[in-house]
Amino acid sequence: MTTAQDPQTPPVLEIRGLVKSFGDAPVLRGIDLSIARHECVAVIGASGSGKSTLLKSVNLLEQVDDGQIFLQGEDITDPRVPVDATRARIGVVFQQFNRFPHLNVLDNVTLAARKVHGQSRGTATATALRWLERIGLADKVGDYPDRLSGGQQQRVAIVRAIASDPELLLLDEITSALDPQLVGEVLDLVADLKRAGSTILMTTHEMGFARRVADHVVFLSGGVIVEQGPPELVLGDPQEPETRAFLARVHPD
Repeated sequence: MTTAQDPQTPPVLEIRGLVKSFGDAPVLRGIDLSIARHECVAVIGASGSGKSTLLKSVNLLEQVDDGQIFLQGEDITDPRVPVDATRARIGVVFQQFNRFPHLNVLDNVTLAARKVHGQSRGTATATALRWLERIGLADKVGDYPDRLSGGQQQRVAIVRAIASDPELLLLDEITSALDPQLVGEVLDLVADLKRAGSTILMTTHEMGFARRVADHVVFLSGGVIVEQGPPELVLGDPQEPETRAFLARVHPD
C-alpha cells in the first residue's frame, strides 16, 4: 500500500484468505487485502469476477465460507460479533440509489444517523445540511427523490452513507446506473471524500477515475486477485497478460 501507517495501528480493513461460493460455484477464492486509514482502493474487473460479492462480504451481507475480515483489528466474521453493530460502522452505497421514496432529501440523509447512531435531530440535521450545501443540493432538502436526477439521487445516497462518519466506506459501481453526463458529478464527490480523509473500498468501471483518485488498484478475475498495486502500474504498465487483456477490452484504442 502507498499510504504510510504506524506499525502499531491496524489497517482499517484487513481481509485474509476470504473464500465464498454459491452452491458449487466458487466466487471468491482466497482474497487477501489490506486497506490503511485514509486510503482509497479501487477494485476493477469484468462482471462476474466477484467484485460485488467482495463488498457484500465485508458488509456481512454474505456469509463467507472461509477466511477472516478485520475492521480496525476486530474479526467481524467471528459469530460473537454483533452484525448490526458492525454494519453501523460501515457506510455503503450500491448501484441502485436505495432511497426511501416517501421521505424528503433531509429525512433520507438523517434517518440512519438518528435511528441507528442515536444522534439528536439537531446534530444529524446540521451535519446533513453541511454536506448537502457542499455538494450543491442545499436547495433540495425538502424535495422527494422522484424529483431529483439520477446523479443527484446518488450524491444524496453517498451523503447519507457518510453522515454518521463511518470507519469505512464501500462504494459498489455507484455510477453504473447513471447516464454518462451524470457520472462526473458523482465521481467528483468521491474525490472530495478521498481528499477529506475517508477510507474507501470501491468497485468501478471508471478507469480514468481509478487512475486519478485511487491509492491502490486491485484487478479481480474469477474470484482471484490477479494483479494489484499503484494505479500508475496496474493501469499504466500491467505485468499480467490477463490484466492487459482486460484493459484492452475496456479501452480498445
